Amino acid sequence: MNQPGRLHPISIAIRDIAAIFGRMGFGVAFGPELEDDWHNFTALNVPEDHPARDMQDTFWIKGEPGKVLRTHTSPVQIRYMEEQMKKGIKPPYRIIVPGKVFRNEATDSTHEAQFFQLEGLAIGEDISFANLKGTFTQFFKEYFGPSIKTRFRPSFFPFTEPSMEVDVWFEKEQKWLELGGAGMVHPKVLENAGVDPKKYQGFAFGPGLERIVMIKYGIPDARLFHSGDIRFNYAFEQTSVPPKQVTD
Repeated sequence: MNQPGRLHPISIAIRDIAAIFGRMGFGVAFGPELEDDWHNFTALNVPEDHPARDMQDTFWIKGEPGKVLRTHTSPVQIRYMEEQMKKGIKPPYRIIVPGKVFRNEATDSTHEAQFFQLEGLAIGEDISFANLKGTFTQFFKEYFGPSIKTRFRPSFFPFTEPSMEVDVWFEKEQKWLELGGAGMVHPKVLENAGVDPKKYQGFAFGPGLERIVMIKYGIPDARLFHSGDIRFNYAFEQTSVPPKQVTD
């Protein structure tokens, strides 16, 4: 007996998460997976000697100088702000960017060479670190439930200052699982995108989507998402609606 087709759990999660952030005033943006050095590194305040530019972390494209499989969804921050400023549309901006990223690293239960990130960006006037924490707290309560345990740890990223790491308690594995980084957008990043950093500020975040879904459904291994086993898709309900795209 033939079974009807099913959405991949990542697609389901993107729709559910976009709906939650949509209620908080965030649109959805997308960008290219093949990026240039400016948008992937330089505009995000990543120094020339930063280890993320090295071959052990990055897939550079042979025969395409300066082209790279994007290592994060943060380049869409730059592309979105550049495009809005060209149109004469000044902040406030609020977007999330769900998309695939690529890193040249060993795989294990929580790492893959390709995975999905959930980028977020909020730019405006009088936006503070408290707004960032409040946004995360609201999202976690809606997606995971009100009893979810979270913690925020100080960290460092070239494109945010101050920066933090976000952890969520992984009940199935009885351990804290790092979701990803976040912080206040570095003034240099705003300047590189054409936004006045003296007037506007904001926050950005980039947790891993697979890890979010792992915690919600108790999935022990991130590699299952990319295994190609169709049986994995049938373990998830698909009741959500597609997110509305706001930019390319």
